Amino acid sequence: MNANVDFTSLGLQDALDLAILVEDEAQERYLELADQMEQHHTAEAAKFFRAMAGNEKKHGDDLRARRRSLFGDAARRVTSAMLWEVEAPGYDEVRLYMSARQAMEAALRAEVKAHAFFVEALPHLADPEVRRLFQELRDEEVLHQALVREAMRGIPPDPPADPTDYEDEPVGQ
Repeated sequence: MNANVDFTSLGLQDALDLAILVEDEAQERYLELADQMEQHHTAEAAKFFRAMAGNEKKHGDDLRARRRSLFGDAARRVTSAMLWEVEAPGYDEVRLYMSARQAMEAALRAEVKAHAFFVEALPHLADPEVRRLFQELRDEEVLHQALVREAMRGIPPDPPADPTDYEDEPVGQ
């Protein structure tokens, strides 16, 4: 599991803060990946990563509003240092000149990874409210996977790669 959290003592405020951090990390990573794709003139992959960042922002904003309504401006007790790539695509997922399909496949793997995080945490949760929240978050990851799969249906398969496409040009010594 990509978290350093004691799930057995997690309260609802901390669980909401943790979920917000997961969404924020994913949003930041998608924006970072979109910037990289734009620098390498891979517009379709960049466009998809920006759309995913927007989805993560919306979900994070919804969680923030929920947290504010329940706990106001109470100080956060969990930090981003307690998490690593729960929902964010790994840096090793990205390649130069990615196709839109490859970007979607990376996003799908990230959504599957997030689902697994919530599934793995559930047996360790003692608080019933936290359990309900994590079940909700787990179920949302299934919906996110379905959205990515639906987007992938409209994208043709990538052509087989030609190994010579990745060879360096000869350089004079």
